[in-house]
Amino acid sequence: MAYFKYKARTSKGKMKEGRIKADSKREAVGKLKEDGMTVATINELNSILYKDIQLGSQVKNKEFVIYLRQFATLLESGISLIQSTYILKEQTSSKALQRALTQIAEDLEGGLSFSDAAEKHHKIFPDLFVNMVRAGEAGGNLDEILDRLAAYYEKQYDTRQKVISALAYPIVVLVIAIGIVIFLLSFVVPRFADMFLSFGGDIPPITQFVMSLGELSQSMWWLFIVIPLLLYGGIQYMKQYPRFSYGLDLVKLRIPIFGPLIQKAVLARMTRTMSSLFNSSVPILQAVYITERIVGNKVVESVLKTTRKSLEKGESMAAPMQKHWIFPPLVTQMVSVGESSGSLDHMLGKVADFYESELDYATDRIKSLIEPVMIAFLALIVGGIVAAIAIPMFSIFEQIG
Repeated sequence: MAYFKYKARTSKGKMKEGRIKADSKREAVGKLKEDGMTVATINELNSILYKDIQLGSQVKNKEFVIYLRQFATLLESGISLIQSTYILKEQTSSKALQRALTQIAEDLEGGLSFSDAAEKHHKIFPDLFVNMVRAGEAGGNLDEILDRLAAYYEKQYDTRQKVISALAYPIVVLVIAIGIVIFLLSFVVPRFADMFLSFGGDIPPITQFVMSLGELSQSMWWLFIVIPLLLYGGIQYMKQYPRFSYGLDLVKLRIPIFGPLIQKAVLARMTRTMSSLFNSSVPILQAVYITERIVGNKVVESVLKTTRKSLEKGESMAAPMQKHWIFPPLVTQMVSVGESSGSLDHMLGKVADFYESELDYATDRIKSLIEPVMIAFLALIVGGIVAAIAIPMFSIFEQIG
């Protein structure tokens, strides 16, 4: 929603100034006409005071998939593109999507194609969507393309959730372990430290170390907040440098246990994207370029750039992939067979199916493996602190006895 300042003549002939809230200038004029006013001038108010506050401009995956399914259904039912857009604008719960669809509907009425109108809203409609829709417009099968897009985004969402669920468990356990350690060092250890010092005697090295950590956590507790924030901020800042981003993504792929999982997720995303684009008749060079931009890993992106250059020279798509360790023989052989048989979309779809199913098994295996390891890690940390307190207590009891 936006605010518009207007000057209009009422039905009684008097000039009136005011402000009105609407999705677009056209809608604002329509509202004023319904009130019996003839608009003289109307302008959008661009001051921050008149902007709706919105945290993030992206549309949620679930809302976007629902939009695509409904759009395809409306077109299959014979409803026009413009009318479908207006209907979906009223039905969606996403404010960002609602605003975009309002402007798209106006562009459609002005004679613009849907793909060109959607391209103006790149934060909501990515390149993949725009190019597949453009191919659907050219082939006259836009409803089929929208169904494919919905299926694609559903699969991408499922893949992402599988990776997140596998990584979330160890992260949560680690955060809990850090919280317990901070609590023990800040509140429990200092009380026992005072007692040990009052009794005198020799204190074991492990207890001295834990007591020092307790003093540090009390006096410099803010480090536990500042250091993670600085690390996160530093990494986000350094990501603007290509070498750092490449190195970071390379490290992710090399991490034991989790590296292969991330590799499978990246390959599933790459092959599924390419398969969808090829299946929608998007030209191969354009399809590879789009995949480069959305694959989400700089290592794979680098290989895809080399692949695109190879294709521009009329060479094989599989050859550059065969030279890089990140692409297993399954991928390169299927790509090679797809190129020679003219069924690259089908072959890539099969590879995507394989890696998506592999992700299911991999996430289950990782969860079953990580759970006992993290429990043992937590027990070791907490047990070490408890032991550091218990050992000198036995010495005190012996002295008293």
